[in-house]
Amino acid sequence: MGKKLSAADEKRIKRAFVNKRWPEVASTMSWSIFKIMAEFVDGYQALARIGPCVSLFGSARTQPDHPHYKLAEEIASKLSHAGLGIITGGGPGIMEAANKGAIEGGGPSVGLNINLPFEQTPNPFQDRDKMLTFDYFFVRKVMFMKYAQGFVVLPGGFGTMDELFEALTLVQTDKRAKFPIVLVDKEFWSPLLDWINRSLLEEHAYISADDLFLFKLVDTADEAVDEILEFYGKYSLQPNF
Repeated sequence: MGKKLSAADEKRIKRAFVNKRWPEVASTMSWSIFKIMAEFVDGYQALARIGPCVSLFGSARTQPDHPHYKLAEEIASKLSHAGLGIITGGGPGIMEAANKGAIEGGGPSVGLNINLPFEQTPNPFQDRDKMLTFDYFFVRKVMFMKYAQGFVVLPGGFGTMDELFEALTLVQTDKRAKFPIVLVDKEFWSPLLDWINRSLLEEHAYISADDLFLFKLVDTADEAVDEILEFYGKYSLQPNF
């Protein structure tokens, strides 16, 4: 048996099934479209001039005394020292650690915050002129993907998985340049990668063998940073902050 729904959840479900008159539907849709457009415009204007950046993903629930927090902070600091900006979701946990590392490294610290009823409290390590707040997850994800030239993914939950597979799908389908995707902590990611290899590739052929080369698996901050910087060196690209 599933978890009992709260009164608020039941109310939202019932409201979704209420018949609405067409003028009401049209009015609501029109205002939603304008709001979505406004979020895209604000994001494009704020991020168009930030220079080369890496999006760093991970759990909002990671505490400051956790090794993953320290690892995210170290990765972001070293990438910033190398001339790269850091983009996070702007919240606590891994996001806070990465924004903190970006500040320590002297690079741009971008926070793409989201309005949520829980977990998402803006961390204090974001550049004020690069701190945005979104109502729509899909607009926020566009900003993560559009303005990053690399992705570093630390352990996390559903949101982290969503961001990881979004990046993998865009690179796999050539909707995004083949920028590096680095997964940090082999012990955490290995069961998922084993399932991908066994079920998606070997048993069902839902992906190709080449898709397993879309990402790199590492354990340390230096390994993660080296993967990003090696990509830049390979293509003679120079961060310029």
